[in-house]
Amino acid sequence: MQILQLKQAIALSLAGLAIAHPGAHEPNSFTDVSKRAFLHNAQRSLSQCAGQLKRSGVHERAASRRAALYETYKKRSLGLRSTEQVVNTSHHSSLQVTPNTPESELFPKDPVCILAPEGEVGPFWVKGELIRHDVSDGEPGVPLILDGQFIDINTCEPIQDLYWDVWNCNATGIYSGVQSSMNGNGNDSSNLDKTFLRGLQKTDSDGVAGFKTVFPGHYSGRATHIHVIAHVGAQVLANNTLSGGHIPHIGQLFFDQDLISQVEATYPYNTSTVAITENADDHVVQVETADSNSDPFFEYALLGDTVADGILGWITLGINVTASHDTSATYAATLTSSGGVSNDDSSSGAEM
Repeated sequence: MQILQLKQAIALSLAGLAIAHPGAHEPNSFTDVSKRAFLHNAQRSLSQCAGQLKRSGVHERAASRRAALYETYKKRSLGLRSTEQVVNTSHHSSLQVTPNTPESELFPKDPVCILAPEGEVGPFWVKGELIRHDVSDGEPGVPLILDGQFIDINTCEPIQDLYWDVWNCNATGIYSGVQSSMNGNGNDSSNLDKTFLRGLQKTDSDGVAGFKTVFPGHYSGRATHIHVIAHVGAQVLANNTLSGGHIPHIGQLFFDQDLISQVEATYPYNTSTVAITENADDHVVQVETADSNSDPFFEYALLGDTVADGILGWITLGINVTASHDTSATYAATLTSSGGVSNDDSSSGAEM
């Protein structure tokens, strides 16, 4: 697809402070040893896909698509990061990106993230969220454009018609769609009906989906992150929500600490008095990066002179579509046509 066509397609698709949260670790059936084995074998399998992905033009189209996204949303200048290490390395670069930037410069290491299987879903997943590109719902904060590509580690092919389910807290650490003493004002039942920073998107023939959202804030005990669930084989209902299928992946994605610091210095992030937990101290980051092949961090580019102008974040995820983690996907509430309904059977002690 030409850059102009990409731009046109993209254009068409286009509250309180958090209190401390319990630190309970959500249980799952994967031991640390089995997770490391999975990560090692999955990365080895996916590394063998590099030639096929290049020959089929997947990498080249990814470079063009992300450059087109930048051109669509940019305001002034640009900074770019390239992940070399997972946590303790500065990844900011002065590289200037245009639609003509060679793939060899934009993606020198063909970054592909393999996440540990059956990651923590957290206590605040909401079922029944809408399929939509713009999930910002007018929330204040730094604009964030997300671009995700999903590759089947078993076949080396992009995963078409996968539904990418995302959610994160707002600039002051509050999740929409739930009513809980762990989430701001536990007496605020109106939050059940809110949908900000939640939604789903279907991947195209290149395994790509994206969102327009707001950079997440922070709350006690956790590093800044975005939750991810992948749905395969699901059907779209008449009300534009999802039903059926299975969940081959649950996980969380992160951002460089220096980028987080820049965002947290802006309003309204800087109104929070809750201590920031850094990536190096976050238990989910530690689990996801236990194997050196796993890098659950977004590549990113600034859309202007400062983070306040917005951020473009992208990541390529290797998924085992034959896996199923449906039983681990506990949910806190369901969004219905009449509003949100709490799930009394959800695990309130799960990590966020």
